[in-house]
Amino acid sequence: MNFLEEIKLYEPQNEQEQKDKFVMMQYIVMFYDKIAYRSNMLFHMTASAIVCNENKDKVLMIYHKIYQSWSWLGGHADGEYDLQKTAIKEVQEETGISELKAMKNGIVSLDILTVEGHYKNEEYVCPHIHLNVTYCFIASEKSKLTLNEIETEGVKWIPISEITQYCTEAKMLPIYQKIIQRIK
Repeated sequence: MNFLEEIKLYEPQNEQEQKDKFVMMQYIVMFYDKIAYRSNMLFHMTASAIVCNENKDKVLMIYHKIYQSWSWLGGHADGEYDLQKTAIKEVQEETGISELKAMKNGIVSLDILTVEGHYKNEEYVCPHIHLNVTYCFIASEKSKLTLNEIETEGVKWIPISEITQYCTEAKMLPIYQKIIQRIK
């Protein structure tokens, strides 16, 4: 399903998601042909994944080079209009895990995320906005993990109860906590 239809069908779970969905839908409709590409430098679609172990007491996270923090998995749509496919592809690229089972059917969270200006591959990236859709998956904690040294400095299973000790991005903690509440 393409992200326009999927987001249209998503039932927001709180006021933040209601407002974010309203804004996302406006931009998606106005810029549908360009919004799936990061060449749209002001705002574009991204997909994230929360991957839990079978007991749902640990989350798979990466140490993100740009943010210098333990973080969920995910990335840019880069022309893909099925954001669940994007989330799965990013999990595979960032961790090496290919055996994933969807925990919930469809979107688990909608969030508009601000990205500060930064350098990536020695090139400056202007501040911009990610129109982000999150999905949840289950994977075996016994799966072999592979470090993607281009984007990350670490990959590991983190106890859900310790996320606040690992994540140093204060703005992300409420989002992680919102999603964790939904998957329990």
